[in-house]
Amino acid sequence: MLERFKGFWQGVVLMPFVRLFIKLGISPDTVTLVGTIGVCAGALIFFPIGELLIGVLFITAFVFSDLVDGKMARELGRSSKFGAFWDSTLDRFGDGAIFGGLALYFAGVGDSYLYLCVSLYCLVMGSVTSYARARAESLGMDARGGIAERADRLVSILVMTGLGAIFDLPILMYVTLWVLAVANTYTVGFRVLKVRRQALVLDAATAAAAPPAGPPSGESAGPTPQA
Repeated sequence: MLERFKGFWQGVVLMPFVRLFIKLGISPDTVTLVGTIGVCAGALIFFPIGELLIGVLFITAFVFSDLVDGKMARELGRSSKFGAFWDSTLDRFGDGAIFGGLALYFAGVGDSYLYLCVSLYCLVMGSVTSYARARAESLGMDARGGIAERADRLVSILVMTGLGAIFDLPILMYVTLWVLAVANTYTVGFRVLKVRRQALVLDAATAAAAPPAGPPSGESAGPTPQA
């Protein structure tokens, strides 16, 4: 859903940063790394001690690196397979840190075993959602779709956590966690079924194209001549 705004952010809001980093000779991979370190630090330092708003603001300052690095690579003509791999791999660290930080918050000052479990569930299912798509594409199939894309998950939990901290309404964060848990579950199921349909078609085509099996080894293909 939020991917439709990606062009606006990259082309208008973040373009000055893109030009500045290019001028300074900073590589897109470095931006990706620094952004991930910032996201992880904000989530794992501030969330566990209950400083949710500070954590959200700190993370937000770095989370846009995910848009900046891609735009930089295109501007420099340096798009590469390693860059895509590097970006996707570090994304998993950032996502895990955010929901892991919330889990630590609920295990400590947040004092809620229920929402500790929900946070961990969102962490795991978010990774499964991404893995399902990556694994399907490695097998030559498409697993895009669902209702819990990465950008949607991050923006919704950060915004609602921040607003809940500002207005002292933790229910905003609670509801968002439940919504994400349901959305992640649906998305994983959607992608599994989508890949299964494609796999059945591919398997049937492979079976139809395979040559018929010959007779077992040591047996004659025709009738045995009579003596």
